[in-house]
Amino acid sequence: MIDQLYLLILVPFIVGITLLLHPRQKGQEQQQKGQGSLFAKIISIAATAVTFYLSCLIFIGGQNVSNDIFLIDAVNRFIVPAIGLFGLLTVLYSFRDNFESRYFGYILITLSASLAAVVSNNIVLLVVFWGFLGLTLYLLIGLSGEKATTAAKKTFIIVGGSDAVMLIGIAILWFISVEGSGAGLTLNSIKAFRITQINVPLGLWQPGGRLAIVAFLCLAVASFAKAGAMPFHTWIPDMAEVTRVPVTAFLPASLDKLLGIYLLARLCLNVFKLNQSMMILLMLVGAITIVAAVFMAMVQHDLKKLLSYHAVSQVGYMVLGIGTGVPVGIAGGLFHMLNHAIYKSCLFLCGGSVEDKTGTSDLDKLGGLAKLMPLTFVAALIASLSISGVPPFNGFVSKWMIYQGIIAGFPSGGVLQVIFLAAAMFGSALTLASFMKVMHAVFLGQGGKRGTPGTAGAGGAVSGETHWTKWVPQIILAVLCVVFGVFAFQFPLKYFILPAVPGVQFSGVWQPGIATTLMVIGIVLGFVIYLIGRIAGSKIRKESVFIGGESLPEDVRVTGVDFYQTIRDIPFFKVMYYLAERKTFDIYNWGKNIVLFFAGILSFLHTGNLHTYITWCIVGVVILLFVIAR
Repeated sequence: MIDQLYLLILVPFIVGITLLLHPRQKGQEQQQKGQGSLFAKIISIAATAVTFYLSCLIFIGGQNVSNDIFLIDAVNRFIVPAIGLFGLLTVLYSFRDNFESRYFGYILITLSASLAAVVSNNIVLLVVFWGFLGLTLYLLIGLSGEKATTAAKKTFIIVGGSDAVMLIGIAILWFISVEGSGAGLTLNSIKAFRITQINVPLGLWQPGGRLAIVAFLCLAVASFAKAGAMPFHTWIPDMAEVTRVPVTAFLPASLDKLLGIYLLARLCLNVFKLNQSMMILLMLVGAITIVAAVFMAMVQHDLKKLLSYHAVSQVGYMVLGIGTGVPVGIAGGLFHMLNHAIYKSCLFLCGGSVEDKTGTSDLDKLGGLAKLMPLTFVAALIASLSISGVPPFNGFVSKWMIYQGIIAGFPSGGVLQVIFLAAAMFGSALTLASFMKVMHAVFLGQGGKRGTPGTAGAGGAVSGETHWTKWVPQIILAVLCVVFGVFAFQFPLKYFILPAVPGVQFSGVWQPGIATTLMVIGIVLGFVIYLIGRIAGSKIRKESVFIGGESLPEDVRVTGVDFYQTIRDIPFFKVMYYLAERKTFDIYNWGKNIVLFFAGILSFLHTGNLHTYITWCIVGVVILLFVIAR
């Protein structure tokens, strides 16, 4: 097992470093045009396949490991093959793209660092690999060219800043757990600074409880920034709009959610003993993230930016579930973490295929692609229903568990139970409404400003479905959405989630197999009735859309973009959207304005005038003499 863990980390790392050091073959026209190296693609697929195979062996082995370096238990065992799978699918999806060797190198190094962070038992090693992921994220975003420079810097500052806050939390945790015992800073004490050796109670009146609360909040900030919970979410929509789709599907959609929520789960299950106040704080962050982000998603015009806001919104469910402190709620949060990584990656990959074939992600320029891209349409439809919490797909099961967790977390009822439950359910309804808009605008509606369906934004025609290397990952993820929903209790919950959270009790009964059977029977009966009508000679009359006898010019066409624009007319939302578009709620802007304020003060003092500097020196000497004289 230990050898497998070393190989799991070293295989993608060594191959990634090799690709970064692999020299460009000068004189080859394809390399000069930036078309990806075939060698890099083949070796990347091989490396990710081996990594996924090793991760499956570790999961199937079922052996727990806990030493100075590694930790494998029920909490992270199922995350390891999930990371391996997303790495493999991302590289496969990128096979036909003209990406350079360093892109695949960064992907593999990111994969290695992610796996290392998840299986690290030593907190110092966890921090090292965690910080390394921020660097690779910055580099991957930067590969998209000058248009992504601003987004890359913003991402690096937010994620890097949260890593700095994480270091403060680690230092406080060290002081409480190691320094407080008199061990001092030695090699042995660093080795002993392990996740499995720390269990700190939170409470104002506990010994060291106030410092423990500060440490927990610092570490929670790192978790929120990585996963994309509010208010540390703003880097995700900005980077999703400009960066390459596989990068978005690989990091903010899947790996960052797995890592961020994994850290939060570790903090709540192992490192700290949460009190009621901290639980309510987590649930409050989750509820606000759900509702605020989904409202932002509903009014977006760009497909990738819309999906990114939904990626933020879904984090709220995970935080909300873990914050309940109830086994069924925590299990629901972890299951939703896994489900989200599946369907959100699928949605981003589908969006990438649409953009690849049409040349645009503007919803107002899309439409009618269902017949032209049927596989992408089916995958997107399944993933959309999954994220919306529609049974029998996987998103419904995890959300249903979170609802139960909220109810169980407040056994006596109360206002907070109603607020959190309403936020979770309302957010799910708005998510469904938002994806009705997406499916209409992209696949079912008529062509937009670009003309008839199948005409790309650049003026060319959509020839059909994307290459198999692109639609195969989409179909695999869509199938997982179905399997993890229909067979939730037989497979993912039984082998992945419930071993990590013992004591889960379901207060209601949900039989996805029976529900799915009834749904399929209903669909089949409807199709049979349709066929009988056709065979019996019934004629189906097709008419054009009737709008009072008028033609349907472009200026009166109802597009998917226009579905929910009237929300902006509601006074409260009008103000909120205005403030959001001015980035009033952007924590990055808060920090930037604070820095500029103090920079302005310092620039006022440093004028470059020698007489001013001499005056400040004299004032300083006078103050110093006055202090000494006293």
